[in-house]
Amino acid sequence: MKSTKNNVRRIFLVIFLILIAGASIIGFKIYGNLYAQNISTTKSTYLFLKSGTTYEVLIDSLSKNNQLNDIESFKNACKFKRFVKVKPGKYKLTDGMSNNDLINKLRSGNQDPVNVVLYGIRKKEELAGKVAKKLDIDSLEFVAFLNDKNKLSKYGLNPDNILTVFIPNTYQLFWNSSIEDFMNKMGDAYKKFWTEDRKNKAQNIGLDQTEVSVLASIIQSESTRKDDKPIIAGVYLNRLQKGMPLEADPTLVWALNDFSIKRVLNKHKKIDSPYNTYMYKGLPPGPITLPSIESLDAVLNAQKHNYLYFCAKEDFSGYSNFAETLTEHLKNAKKYQKALSERGILK
Repeated sequence: MKSTKNNVRRIFLVIFLILIAGASIIGFKIYGNLYAQNISTTKSTYLFLKSGTTYEVLIDSLSKNNQLNDIESFKNACKFKRFVKVKPGKYKLTDGMSNNDLINKLRSGNQDPVNVVLYGIRKKEELAGKVAKKLDIDSLEFVAFLNDKNKLSKYGLNPDNILTVFIPNTYQLFWNSSIEDFMNKMGDAYKKFWTEDRKNKAQNIGLDQTEVSVLASIIQSESTRKDDKPIIAGVYLNRLQKGMPLEADPTLVWALNDFSIKRVLNKHKKIDSPYNTYMYKGLPPGPITLPSIESLDAVLNAQKHNYLYFCAKEDFSGYSNFAETLTEHLKNAKKYQKALSERGILK
């Protein structure tokens, strides 16, 4: 009887040990699937998941791009954590990341922001192209949006002047931001820029916010010198107040859509365009580039003087010669034209 009891105890002990061993093996496997390093990279890589991405598409993307050391362990980890719902976005994959780290990141939607840099943009197509390179936005769809009068009426703007809402800067957005998300971000930055102080300054020089941006775009195209810009702004404001045409060469270059032009000639002045400020008085209907904050403030803080003319200095320093009379201006212009010819700049 005693022998039988001992045998039963041994059997139960063996079964218990087998169960413990099995549980240990399963536990070790689960632990390995969850916490073992599964991403090895010397530089940061990114996982892009479009809206509507399914679990199957996620696995296929990770497999094709070889972003994981062991795709099967990741799939097992997903099963254990019951991860099947994928949130769209741009996710940064870093060296040493485990399956558990990646699943938690994807499950939470904790994507990494994208820097969208808006500088030196002249045309709507150029803006759309830059944005589309950074965000999951179709450039053609964005251009169509920027040309849609009904949609732009929400912002109190139109296809000609919509670019005035964009304040050049670096903006952080999520990769899967929609056009509306992007425009809301730009609208917030615009409202933040236009403080009561700036609005009052615009009113004092007789321009609205959109007109300030249009004039600032011309000034930015005229000069890169910070201390010259307020003086140039004063020249243009004087011309506007006297009903004189602005005669701004950069507007002709924009109208001709040929930014290789270095020397504006009389033939260029014949183009029939509302952006031909030799032919039409007043400001053009929209900006010819995204004006920087520096250029916008140059208009708002325009220098008061009696100058009506200016042209680039013949020393190519980037500064300008200013004049009150046409006779004086023609002398300055002649010196600059001679310097261009001597340098072989004929067009």
